[in-house]
Amino acid sequence: MAPEQRASAGRKLKIALVGFGTVGRSVAKLLSQNPHSPFVLTHIYNRNVARKKVDWIPAQVRWTDKIEDVLASDADIFVEVVGGLEPAGEWVSKALRAGKSVVTANKLLIAERGPELLRLARQTGRQLQIGASVAGGIPAILAIQEGLAGDRLYRIAGILNGTCNYILTKMEATGAGFDSALKEAQELGFAEADPTSDVEGYDARAKLVILTQAGLRVNVRSEQIPCAPISPVEAVDFGYARELNCTIRQISIAQKNTANGLRLLAAVRPTLVPLASLIAHVQRNQNLVIASGEFAGPIVLSGFGAGGDPTAVAIVSDLYVIARQSNAAPADTGELAEDPQSVSGDFVVPHYVRFIVRDRPGIVAEVAAVFARFGISIDALLQKPGYPHSALPFIMTLEACSSSLLDRALEEIGRLDFHVERPLCLPILTQ
Repeated sequence: MAPEQRASAGRKLKIALVGFGTVGRSVAKLLSQNPHSPFVLTHIYNRNVARKKVDWIPAQVRWTDKIEDVLASDADIFVEVVGGLEPAGEWVSKALRAGKSVVTANKLLIAERGPELLRLARQTGRQLQIGASVAGGIPAILAIQEGLAGDRLYRIAGILNGTCNYILTKMEATGAGFDSALKEAQELGFAEADPTSDVEGYDARAKLVILTQAGLRVNVRSEQIPCAPISPVEAVDFGYARELNCTIRQISIAQKNTANGLRLLAAVRPTLVPLASLIAHVQRNQNLVIASGEFAGPIVLSGFGAGGDPTAVAIVSDLYVIARQSNAAPADTGELAEDPQSVSGDFVVPHYVRFIVRDRPGIVAEVAAVFARFGISIDALLQKPGYPHSALPFIMTLEACSSSLLDRALEEIGRLDFHVERPLCLPILTQ
C-alpha cells in the first residue's frame, strides 16, 4: 500500500529521519510537537547516536547508527537530511527500491542526480519530494510545479544564497570589507567554517539547476552554468553603485529561448541591481525567487531560505504533499525536461567595470581604445576624489554587450601596466 493510501485509511504515516544535525533536529521537533499530524516519527539514523540522542524525542522512536535498520524498517517515508552526493544518493535509491517514498533537502544530490532519482521513483511507484532542496523557507518548487503549472515559464531569477546576501548587505550598510562581513556571518551561524560553496556561487548554482529543471523544463548540469565569486567585491563598489542608483547582490538567473531551437542562458554572479527593484530590498540572509511566465507575468516568492526551522517547515510540507497525493506518481521535476541545443552565460546586458590603478596620464584613453576595437561603447566614467594615486579606483559603465566579448576585451586590458589589481566586471540587471 502506497503512503497516501495508508494516510487515507486513517493510519499515521511512519517517518524515518536520516540525519540529526541542525535540520534533522528541527524536523524531529515539528513532528514530535504536533500530535494531530498524520505522521509519527519511528526511526532516527545518525552516525553517532550516543552523542546526538536527546531526551525530548518520544521513547518509542528507535535510534540507530545502521542505515540498514532504516531501509529494512516498516517506515513509509524516508527523510534524508545528511547532505552530500554519497552515501546519500545510494541511500535514497535503496529507500525507493525498498518501497518507501522519499523527502530530501539535498540540493547537491538533486542538482546532480535529480532526473535519475525521479525516474526511479516512477518505476517503483513512490514519491520523491524535493521542495526543501531550494530556498528552504520559500515554497518555490511547490509554487512552480502546482501554482504555476498552467503557465509557460521562461525565466527564473533571484537571490538563492542567504550567506552571500548577508555578506553583501552587511558591506552595503556598514562599509565593511568582505573578510569582516564573512567573519560576522560565520559568528552568527549564517556561514559555514568553510564558506567556499557559498561565496564562490556553487550553492546557488545547484539550486538554480533544480529550479531550471522544475520550472523551465530544461535539462542542465551544474558545470554548464558559469558562476563568479562575491569575494572580489569591495566597499568602494557599493559607493559607486549608489552613484548609479544601484546596489550589489548575488543574482542567479536562467532564461530559455525557443525562437531558434531550445537555448538556455544561465549564470550566478554578483550583479548591480537598481535600488528601485524588489531584489535590492532583500536583506540579510533572506532569499527571493522571481518566476516569469508568458501569461501570468512575474511571480515573486520571498522569505528565509536556509536554517534549521525554515528548511524543516519545507520538509514537513513535502510530507503533507505525499500524504494527500491521490496516486503514487511522483512530481515530474526534471524528468520531462528537454535537452537544450546550447547552454551559455553570455548575456547581452550593460556592465559595470571597476579599475584600481597606479595613476598616470593616458590610462582612460588606453582602456577606451581597447573597448573601441572590440566595438564596446562606454556609457559613463566615474571617479571619486580622495584616493591615493598609487591605488586609484575609477569605474566605467558600458552599454549592452555580450559577456564573452567583454571578457576578451578585459583580458587585453588586464595586460596593460597600470593595474594594482584585476579589474572587476559586474553585469547590470535591467529587468
